[in-house]
Amino acid sequence: MAKIFCIANQKGGVGKTTTAINLAAGLANLGQRVLLVDLDPQGNATMGSGIDKSQLEYSIYQVLIGHREIIETKCRSESGGYDMIPANRHLAGAEIELVDFDNRESILRLALNQIRMDYDFILIDCPPALSLLTLNGLCAANGVIVPMQCEYFALEGLSDLVNTIKQVHANLNQDLKIIGLLRVMFDARTALQQQVSEQLISHFGDKVFKTIIPRNVRLAEAPSYGMPGVIYDKSSRGAKAYIDFGAEMIQRIQTL
Repeated sequence: MAKIFCIANQKGGVGKTTTAINLAAGLANLGQRVLLVDLDPQGNATMGSGIDKSQLEYSIYQVLIGHREIIETKCRSESGGYDMIPANRHLAGAEIELVDFDNRESILRLALNQIRMDYDFILIDCPPALSLLTLNGLCAANGVIVPMQCEYFALEGLSDLVNTIKQVHANLNQDLKIIGLLRVMFDARTALQQQVSEQLISHFGDKVFKTIIPRNVRLAEAPSYGMPGVIYDKSSRGAKAYIDFGAEMIQRIQTL
């Protein structure tokens, strides 16, 4: 049965989608059965997986509002080697439509339960806000992976996210926990980033993943070609780091 992980951070531009698609591809490269769920109306994980969001017949939107079964929306990322539940701009309307649903926080969890036995990992790319969509992701997940840059404002946002996760754990999903903090877009030449990295380790200890994702232009280029960075340029520093991160994730869940 799949372990379900949200990739979440309330701060935008911290590499959530880059982490989601490269972790999915990295795990698939290591022989894992992976499903990636795009829960962001921007649909960047969908496009970065080589799927044209403008040509979708069905998406996660239809699943959330009860018009389609999740199996009907599943497609394959041929470039990444994993399955995908895609998203497009229609998902933005789900926020309003879900308000009147009785079980609005648990719709995604119930849907994923139908296909959970088919995978080793299910990854959910959440939008950069504490919205009803993000809440669905947190209620469906066993844990949260938090990608973050080692900058001052990132620390400010992290405390808000930790409080949110604690509230969801207490009220809606007792299985939810922080799996780890992933340092991304890291530039070892910058003193501030080194200092913030040390603060994270001091405060969160082994919750901080050992793998560090460096700032890497090849990772940034890859989505324009519709493929994860670990496929676009396997020899790049960023690709190698995400493969290492996939291996660390497999090792970490074995100890949970």
